Amino acid sequence: MATLILPTGRTLPLEIADSARARRRGLLGREGVTGALLLSPASSVHTLGMRFTIDVAHLDRELRVLSIRTMRPGRIGRPRLRARHVLEAEAGALERWGVRRGTRVVVRSGDTGEPRDGPKRGGRTGPGDVQESGGE
Repeated sequence: MATLILPTGRTLPLEIADSARARRRGLLGREGVTGALLLSPASSVHTLGMRFTIDVAHLDRELRVLSIRTMRPGRIGRPRLRARHVLEAEAGALERWGVRRGTRVVVRSGDTGEPRDGPKRGGRTGPGDVQESGGE
């Protein structure tokens, strides 16, 4: 399990779906989610078969929020240009947590417990690569 560090400094449990199988499953079949789920890589999601409404934040390579939308069950989201990751949480959670367009989130890997500095070699940012949190 990883940790999501919000712009406010608050930390939350974060599940990372970084395999094709884990991304396909996502939040399907669940009654809710504790913390958030990060799909990586991903540029769109759907809520077909979901049991609850979710907040969806599209993130770029630096984990900066490009857009946020709330999706009811049974919807198909459009892919977002420049989106490399998608953060999902229960409806209303992102607003309560202070996550909005332009902010960056930080992901602390569960394996070491320590944030990693910047993108991986080759310029690709993965979900365990940490960027500074901050405002717009």
